[in-house]
Amino acid sequence: MAQSHDTPLTTPFASRHAALGARIVEFGGWLMPLQYSGILEEHRAVRARAGLFDLSHMGELFIEGPEAAAGLAYALSTDPGILKVGRAHYSMMLFPEGGILDDLIVYRLGDERFMIVANASNATVVSDALAERLAGWRAVLDDRSLATALVALQGPRAAGILAPLTDVALDGLRYYAIAEGHVAGVPALVARTGYTGEDGFEVFVDVSAAGTVWDALLDAGRAEGVLPVGLGARDTLRLEAGMPLYGNELGPDTTPDEAGLGRVVHFTKEGDFVGRSALEKARADGPRKKLVGLTIQGRGIARHGYPVFSGDRRIGTVTSGTLSPTLGEPVAMAYVTPSEAEPGTIVDVGIRDGRVPAQVVALPFYRRPA
Repeated sequence: MAQSHDTPLTTPFASRHAALGARIVEFGGWLMPLQYSGILEEHRAVRARAGLFDLSHMGELFIEGPEAAAGLAYALSTDPGILKVGRAHYSMMLFPEGGILDDLIVYRLGDERFMIVANASNATVVSDALAERLAGWRAVLDDRSLATALVALQGPRAAGILAPLTDVALDGLRYYAIAEGHVAGVPALVARTGYTGEDGFEVFVDVSAAGTVWDALLDAGRAEGVLPVGLGARDTLRLEAGMPLYGNELGPDTTPDEAGLGRVVHFTKEGDFVGRSALEKARADGPRKKLVGLTIQGRGIARHGYPVFSGDRRIGTVTSGTLSPTLGEPVAMAYVTPSEAEPGTIVDVGIRDGRVPAQVVALPFYRRPA
């Protein structure tokens, strides 16, 4: 995996993406596939069958030591010490002022060993902040982001495709669980997590053997209609599932409560954590804004940054929007003032030179069939 201060990074699958005809874009400091056969086709493949994603741009940070759990409880909004070995939870790293530095997944790999997966654009910032916050705790941080490849297999047929290739018992692997084993004969961590709203798996392997795993999954899935999927469909999938994206729904000027994610702040844990006092004050004062879903009632697609109005008042801003391939209608997420956040409220979105009515709805827009 190449690294340069002046040029974007590339994943171990760069040559494979090129051979598959991918359109490559720069994202989070990496050259990544935006799409292969087309965003709509790839999106529908994940909803109906399965899709294979290269997520090697994400950061993987390993923390180990007798005080790893306690140190992470101070560094993050959650309490990783409550996790059983082999389980994971969604978490956040906060600024002291209470804003969101990054959203993360924390995996407990052993009694004294954890893995944190950070967003690509924030991986270095998270690593540096974590190193600073763990100083004084008996815990060691090992940033293995550039040594680790991550592929995701997502969709209703994902388990059936992966099962013959791994010695991990997928039937016993619950949602937000992780296990060590092999995939295509390669040592791997296999997690039942994802960013699509579908059942699926994320497979962490050493970059040196990554190509073997990618090829095996793509070959095994061909008969099931699996497609390689780029960032374009990943975005439409996560938006339908109401999952936030850092830089859109999450950022330094937003608290977890405002994002509808107050559950990831564990005020009941012992001791202080970075951002605690600021969040306690913000909770007492009440949210300045709330994240909502919008279904667009007229023509047009609400895009990131478009204004939201109630009458003549601007009450918020669209954070993400698309024409939902699954629902067949334009949907969006937006921050609005709390008084306009109730589902059923009618607002207007400024689209081009006009205003289009939209209805506030509860998130997510899509839930996979039970």
